[in-house]
Amino acid sequence: MKSVCVYCGSRSGLRPSYEQSAVDTGEMLARNDWRLVYGAGDVGLMGTVARTAQSKGGKTFGVIPVHLFEREVGKRDLDSFVITETMHERKKVLFMNADAIVVLPGGGGSLDEFFEVLTWRQLGLHSKPIYLLDVDGYWQPLVGLISHVVTEGFADQDVLDYVTTVPNVASLEAALRADLS
Repeated sequence: MKSVCVYCGSRSGLRPSYEQSAVDTGEMLARNDWRLVYGAGDVGLMGTVARTAQSKGGKTFGVIPVHLFEREVGKRDLDSFVITETMHERKKVLFMNADAIVVLPGGGGSLDEFFEVLTWRQLGLHSKPIYLLDVDGYWQPLVGLISHVVTEGFADQDVLDYVTTVPNVASLEAALRADLS
């Protein structure tokens, strides 16, 4: 079974399209028999992706650090559930159990997770595909920032090739099928 790590908000955001993208992602993962690997929260977009995947028969693997267990309402009814001591350990376990990375809208935590896997890819530590699900253009400022970093000489042009930006879950599904087959 292939596994897809989903980074996303512990909040739902302001637009209904963010929540819908989480629902669509959960359904898509279950439909393709890809295990959801995620931060084990039962709140925000995280909870929505997991509950939807579960409701459609999908497998789930959650990882949460002990200090966030109460704050993010750790979802205990997952197929696999790991509590770590630190955020760094959480990120490592998430990454090591995934074949691809998908980033839905989110805040500082999602950005932290994204930049860590992007940096690891840039350093040649992995070749896993990384996707930004650009719901309503949410990630366009980030894409612009990465382009700016390249233009200003702080990263090679290759860094732009390490991230695939997709506009919707249908495009994400097609790309994941190609990468995970």
